[in-house]
Amino acid sequence: MSRRGLVAGNWKMNGLTGAADTLVGGILKGLEQRKGKNICEVLVCPPFTAIQAVGKKIAGSAVKLGGQNMSEHKPGAHTGEITGQMLTDIGCTYVILGHSERRSMYGEDSQLVARKMVAAYRDGLTPIVCIGETLQERESGKTLDVIRDQVSAIFPNLPADEAKRQQLVLAYEPVWAIGTGKTATPEQAQEVHAFIRKMLVDQLGNDTASKVRILYGGSVKPDNAAIIFSKPDVDGGLIGGAALKAEDFLGIIDGFQG
Repeated sequence: MSRRGLVAGNWKMNGLTGAADTLVGGILKGLEQRKGKNICEVLVCPPFTAIQAVGKKIAGSAVKLGGQNMSEHKPGAHTGEITGQMLTDIGCTYVILGHSERRSMYGEDSQLVARKMVAAYRDGLTPIVCIGETLQERESGKTLDVIRDQVSAIFPNLPADEAKRQQLVLAYEPVWAIGTGKTATPEQAQEVHAFIRKMLVDQLGNDTASKVRILYGGSVKPDNAAIIFSKPDVDGGLIGGAALKAEDFLGIIDGFQG
């Protein structure tokens, strides 16, 4: 695989600055112990209030910094919102967009997510666009239809520049496997990732499609990371609960050493 693996920690709405400092300190210590090993790219996405403190802590390290969400708007009268420019200003290089919780709890649809992706590119961020089906959709046999619709919304909004297109990261989150303890089998994950890769090839061509990373985001743990990451179209993980414990997060990162 020519794509470098990526393990991204989505801390969600967890972590005051003190706890964030302790968590990222543990991650940095563990990565230092693994220095020289062929590990993946590592990204942490703290809540907005902790981004700056975490950014200072990881300065000079290889760990990347990201936001969990952003507005599609330019600066202006949008109380309570955050622009991509504000994220880059405090050191972020990535942003998570369209997470299943944003879609289900806050009514974000694929069109809004696509507009946010445009804004992320505009403001110099690499978008991690989340997609995935609910349990009802999977049990109804609609998984690939849902994925097709969500991914299709992205294509008309991608920048023309090939280098920027290749930066795109997609994260497949089977919603039924987030925070439930349930996990898609490695084969189920690969099936959907391969379907997404085929869509990328059809729309963007082989060269670009071969460079776009597709993460798996459904209850990845240290004991299943290696087998999930071994699948040809799984390029890493978007990690939720396990990202809140340095030991577990590092154990998942170790999945790329197997």
